[in-house]
Amino acid sequence: MEKIWLRDYPPDVPAEIDPDSIPTLQQLFEDACRRHAAKPAYTNMGRTLRYAELDELSRCFGAWLQHEAGLSKGDRIALMMPNVLQYPIALIGALRAGLIVVNTNPLYTARELEHQLTDSGATAIVIFENACATLAGIIARTPLRTVIVTGIGDLLGFPKGPIVNFVLRHVKKLVPPWRLAGAIRFRATLRAGAQLSLRPVEVAATDLAFLQYTGGTTGVAKGAELTHRNMVANTLQTVAFMPELKQIPNPVVITALPLYHIFALTTNCLVFTAIGGHNVLITNPRDLKAFVAELSKVRFTFIVGVNTLFNGLLNTPGFAALDFSSLKLALGGGMAVQKAVSERWRQVTGRHICQGWGLTETSPVGAANLADETEFTGSIGYPVPSTEISIRDDAGNELPLGQVGEICLRGPQVMRGYWQRPDETAKVMLPGGWLRTGDVGRMDERGRTYIEDRKKDMILVSGFNVYPNEVESVVAALPGVLEVAAVAQPDERSGEVVALFIVKKDPALTAEQVIEHCRRELTGYKVPKAVYFRRELPKTNVGKILRRELRDELQRPAAA
Repeated sequence: MEKIWLRDYPPDVPAEIDPDSIPTLQQLFEDACRRHAAKPAYTNMGRTLRYAELDELSRCFGAWLQHEAGLSKGDRIALMMPNVLQYPIALIGALRAGLIVVNTNPLYTARELEHQLTDSGATAIVIFENACATLAGIIARTPLRTVIVTGIGDLLGFPKGPIVNFVLRHVKKLVPPWRLAGAIRFRATLRAGAQLSLRPVEVAATDLAFLQYTGGTTGVAKGAELTHRNMVANTLQTVAFMPELKQIPNPVVITALPLYHIFALTTNCLVFTAIGGHNVLITNPRDLKAFVAELSKVRFTFIVGVNTLFNGLLNTPGFAALDFSSLKLALGGGMAVQKAVSERWRQVTGRHICQGWGLTETSPVGAANLADETEFTGSIGYPVPSTEISIRDDAGNELPLGQVGEICLRGPQVMRGYWQRPDETAKVMLPGGWLRTGDVGRMDERGRTYIEDRKKDMILVSGFNVYPNEVESVVAALPGVLEVAAVAQPDERSGEVVALFIVKKDPALTAEQVIEHCRRELTGYKVPKAVYFRRELPKTNVGKILRRELRDELQRPAAA
């Protein structure tokens, strides 16, 4: 296939990267810590770790895992923490010890946690104490042998650390009572590891670095097998595609998305480590007032988020008054960036939101808009270097430009497969290394891809396809709308109709106003037939609206 998108690549963006120029994540981390030793690496709640400290503390933790926990190459370790300093230390230490990291959502229910620990075969876990009660209820049915516990404030120093832990435990009562026999504190592992040596481990580029769990395109949560080569490649692809990242002497990125999620793991942790950047960790981005207060303390050059995060900040008092003079790039992904949000972001900050796209199975970045675009394109941009995108029909045949089909991707960032699920792997892999992404879209004559929606979220109205993203984008432009989700509602005549769930910004907004607005902007079959107002919408851990939950609600007899 002809790579027509290369015609629009700027001169300083290469068509290809060498994914083998850095063999493993071990080397990426160790080289970065050596080259940027004196620079700040991570800041959280006022405490900053420099790269030299990150190097030493991760070495201590890796040594403890080898000597005291008895873990060896290929063993799995789960990390179950929000954005705190302990996360990058544990992540890097585990990889330096040759382990496979199983990133785990701290908000998991007992059922979800048991499935992931059992399926992955994790024998160790680093867990923040707020989630220990959940683990205690299911640990006997998992392979876990080593439990390392940490509090949110454990690495914040004195007196802030003890105060933060006291408030969370005894004032806000966010730490339920728990008991885990034999559990050791994270700080104790660092103290003990300081007296031990980290044994060198021979790791190959093709060895697994992460089991990153995802619902994928079908079924139950599965572990995407991401190798060192996958993750290094995607890091190099992102850096190559956005040369702006390397043009700032001391780049500062706001990290509000959780590092255990693949989006922030690569775009924040790995990319900014590779360039010697400074991650400012936001532990609880849902507290938007406190989030804005943190932003006021730092001159940040980059921010990575999802549409709901950007929209939430724009609607938080004090955000518009911040100093955005140092902001170079706002990168949006994880869900469609709405034009109304991007336009307002540009009005407030002076920069539009640069939309990218990917999925867990692609480590995750597959495409992005050019950072210097001056207008909102509505597309996900161009394939990043060493990446091909092809629009295919259900049989796997390539479709002509402009036609809508499933977006398929090929490149060095594509996962090895699903952990212990060859049948599921076969469903998404086409001959020649092409991955079926489950996203429906089209490509224009410049090689830019436009996503219509997730295949499974498509609404079928009397045989016509309706894509929720389009409807949501139209409704989001209404001044009285804060958040919106469009889903399928069963209908006797047409099979399905469009239903909207809306969080109001203007209390006076009515369903009739919304539907009338849609009639002016959308073809008849796309106009919603029902509007339900909610105080909030269900979201994933990174803020993506869970259409599935809303759709399921409408399947029940007593819907809304």
